[in-house]
Formats: sequence, structure tokens, C-alpha cells
Amino acid sequence: MKEFFAQATKQHYMQLTAQEIANILKGKIEGDPNSIITAPSKIDETYPKTITFYANAKFEDYLYETKAAAIIVADDFVPKKKISATLIRVPDVYVAIAFLFEQFSQKKKKYSISPHTVIDEAADLAENVGVDHFSVIEKGAKIGNNTTIATNVFIGEGVIIGDNVTIYSGVKIYPSTSIGNNCIIHSNVVIGSDGFGFAPQEDGRYKKIHQLGSVRIEDDVEIGSNTTIDRGTMGPTIIRKGVKLDNLIQIAHNVEVGENTVIAAQSGIAGSAKLGKNIRIGGQVAIVGHVTIADGTQFQGKTGVGSSITQPNTSWWGVPAIPYMKYIRGYFKFQELPTMDRRLRKLEEKMENGQQKSDK
Repeated sequence: MKEFFAQATKQHYMQLTAQEIANILKGKIEGDPNSIITAPSKIDETYPKTITFYANAKFEDYLYETKAAAIIVADDFVPKKKISATLIRVPDVYVAIAFLFEQFSQKKKKYSISPHTVIDEAADLAENVGVDHFSVIEKGAKIGNNTTIATNVFIGEGVIIGDNVTIYSGVKIYPSTSIGNNCIIHSNVVIGSDGFGFAPQEDGRYKKIHQLGSVRIEDDVEIGSNTTIDRGTMGPTIIRKGVKLDNLIQIAHNVEVGENTVIAAQSGIAGSAKLGKNIRIGGQVAIVGHVTIADGTQFQGKTGVGSSITQPNTSWWGVPAIPYMKYIRGYFKFQELPTMDRRLRKLEEKMENGQQKSDK
């Protein structure tokens, strides 16, 4: 494990001092500012020359045994024992970690075009575009500056892709799709495939309804592996600015996902549903078609949403969805059902015995 970690560190991470990291995070140093940091590590599995973080009280004991060179902690943290590592104090540990990981993940982009690609002469590639082996870019496609396209990617006719976009291997982007700036599209995503539209016939067969719409993805969107986004039947399917989609999500035709909404894995949104801003959706949530979901709504995992939600900033759980606290109270009552059943049976027996005595 140590050898693997050392090799991964050498290949993927940079080298900084604790003071340099503190400067990046605008934090305060306690300890050796010259400690060398080469990678992050988990608080319960630290290694020399790494940085970890402490934001949950149940992990405090690990702080006093750590091998890490530095630890990011909150401004108000008071240690119970001496800590050997350098502390970097910040106002919000999670925000600091998100920012720091972004710095560690920076890799130099490769802007070469492999000879093993097929790029139509009528495609328009800006400066500093990288296209790796066996990818295809069709006629009229337009690729923005500082965008990288990995192996085995298909970009259909007329597709528009903005600046600073990263497209990983195996992605398929159908025609009539536009993608904004600063987007990340992970492996095997499919964008712009036909929506699920079929008209039933008298003989029991189904006639395909051809999907003539498009997909519009705005800036700063990240799409996880194996997620699918269908084109609209007419008009666009829209993923608004700042949306984050996990792996294995289905977005159906003419859905609109509002700004800064986040959706966890294995969720499905049926056709023409309109989701507002800043919505949080847990894993395996199902939302029926043609509903509207208000801004700031939160759905716990496995929730089934069968109707519109018009009041903003509410939380829901269950199938069908009910308000979160009502679900929690109902769940506690559900756990009491076996006891309630036994009590009810005893009461019924007493009533029957009492009735028999009165009959005599």
C-alpha cells in the first residue's frame, strides 16, 4: 500500500509547503511552515508528507496519532493533546478542502490532435484543442478554446462545445447539442439520444415518435459517468448553469434542470418535468413527467415524486413523497406496529372474555 501511495503521489500530485497551502487557503499556520506536502490523505489512514483535515468530532483521536505533515482544522478548534503535525486554521474546513483538492487535481492539458482521429474538414476547432485517439468530430461541429477530448469520443454534426471543456473517453454527443464553458463530461455519457416516445397502435404495436428537439447544457455543468440526457421531442432539454449530475442518471426529453441543482446516482427524471434552482436530489429518486419542482426542494434517497411541489425550500421522503418530518414520525410509528398489534390482540381477547361472561 505504501509503495502504491508513493507512486500515485509521484504521478498525480504537486509539492507544496504548509505555508504555501495556508496562503492558498488564506489560513493561519501553527507549527512548521516549511513542512513538505505532496498529497492529501484520509484522517484515519495518513502518510508522511501528506495533508489531511478534521471536521468531525468522532475522528478527533486520529489527530494525536497522525503521520500527516499538516492538518486543516477550524479556527475555533482546541486540541486536547499535543499534535505533531502543522495545523492550518480556516473558517470552513469543507470549503477549504474543496478548494485545495481543486489545486491538487490541476493537470497540464494536452492540446495535440492524434493522427488516429476522424475530424471533418467542415468542423471548426479553436486553438489549444486536444483530441485523443479514435475520436470522431463530424461536419459543422464547433469546439472552443482549451477543450480536451479523450479517446473514442463521438461528436455529432453541428454540435457546439464551449471553452475549457473536458470530455472523457467513450462520450457520445448527438447532433443538435450545445455545451457551455467549463463543463466536465465523464466517461460513457450519452447526450442527445432520442427521448422515449411511442404512440400505441390499434394492433397493439407502438409507432415511434421521432424526436426533433435538442439539448442545451449551460456553463459549469459536470455530468457523471453513464448518465444519459435525451433530446427534446420538440424544443430543448435544458441543463442550467452550475448543475452537477452524478453517475447513472436518466434525464428524459424536454426536462429542465435549474441552476446549481445537484442529483445523486441512479435517479430518473421523466419527460417535461421542470426543476427549479438549488434543488438537492438523493440517490434513486424518481420524478414523474410534466411536474414542476420549486426552488430549494430537497429529496431524500429513494423518494418517489408523483406531483408538483410549489412551496420552495421544503424537504420530502417516501413513496409517494410526503414532507420529511411527517415521514420520520410515520416511520417511528411503523416500528411500533408489532407492539401495537400485540396490545390490540390482548384488548380484543379481554373484550371477548368480558362479552362471554355477560352473556352467561
